[in-house]
Amino acid sequence: MAKTEIAAAPLPAFGRKFLPLMTSARIAVLQPNLADVVEYRKSGLSLNHVVGCPLECSYCIRHLYKNFEMKVPRALMSDEEAVAALTGHQYFRPHVTPIQLFNKATDPMLPVVKPHTFNTLRLLDERGLTNHVLVITRWRVEDEDCAILNSFKNIKVTVLVTYSGIQHTGIEPVDSNIAATSLKTLYANAKSYRTILYWRPIVPGLNDTDKHLAAAKALSEHAHATVFTGLFFRDEIAAYYEEEGLPSPYDSTARRKIMPEQMEERILALFRRSADSEEPWGPLFRKTSCGVAYAQGLADYNGHFGIKELCDICPKRQLGLCAAAWNAPAKADADKLAAELGATGPVEITERAIITEGLAEQPRYFMQHGYGFQVHSREHPHRERRHGRAEIGWQGQQEGTTDHEPADLA
Repeated sequence: MAKTEIAAAPLPAFGRKFLPLMTSARIAVLQPNLADVVEYRKSGLSLNHVVGCPLECSYCIRHLYKNFEMKVPRALMSDEEAVAALTGHQYFRPHVTPIQLFNKATDPMLPVVKPHTFNTLRLLDERGLTNHVLVITRWRVEDEDCAILNSFKNIKVTVLVTYSGIQHTGIEPVDSNIAATSLKTLYANAKSYRTILYWRPIVPGLNDTDKHLAAAKALSEHAHATVFTGLFFRDEIAAYYEEEGLPSPYDSTARRKIMPEQMEERILALFRRSADSEEPWGPLFRKTSCGVAYAQGLADYNGHFGIKELCDICPKRQLGLCAAAWNAPAKADADKLAAELGATGPVEITERAIITEGLAEQPRYFMQHGYGFQVHSREHPHRERRHGRAEIGWQGQQEGTTDHEPADLA
């Protein structure tokens, strides 16, 4: 199977023809969580008014939304309507809420999607908003695109380039060299925006040889930060693997991303810079928001500072920024807000996180970004050293256990 190629398009511009809108009848048959253009995820309030992608990465989360077969991008509404829905959303806070753009059902840098990406960024920027805006892509980015990204004056744009180095074309048809080239182009042209090597998914037996790791290490020199993570392997994705006859990377599935302990240890050993007391591992991070915050010179908006085992590789300067911004809220205030959002019991505030009871995932993220302090669920405890990751591949995992924690979707 040949690597995926898409014909080059002319320079995208704000005035270029936009995608046709889906009819109300077609939207009505979509899964509700796909038709809803605004959804809260851990790294931000996610805006997805364009759906459909031809890239066919086998592990894509579009399997969860039952639209993996939708290859041609279509718009659910205009960019203006989408931005109005985002900024009018109950969980949106100007200058506070991090935003993710087109990270659920398409790639924002596809030629036919790119005009919507830039137009949506423009609409947000013209409102004077200073929120983080994350754009995640694995497709082509040209010098002209970088000029547009540099033109925004208010929003804090970070472009995360997904790169895996996977060469199995049945699992990932897109040539990773496309992402590598885009990352280098973005980094070379960056002025007002920042770019991150989004090294994912790292999968044992697939892209974890010394050669694969060394290639990613070399590529990290062309980014303001590197974030590494494993495979999101849910039941729907496993079913697709079986149907297509693809080699299953794990014997079981999990709701959270799988990053085996030994794999992490190899990565940390490779990046270790023992002579550098300020950045012993360089700008390498386990969490998306940590990498974004570092690249932008700000404290982590997800408040991971309380989870010390995540911070043990962080640059010293970044630890100082996060420490200064990390303050637990007053319990009475947290109790009141949690109750208003639907919690069924009082909160507990520890040195690691705010623990809630009966509070759904999206309102927890609303609290988390508002306080800059981790907010967890008592029903789904976070385990030490495996914070936000599946149990698979870690010492002490009980035989036959299943990870039922909420999905950690970036």
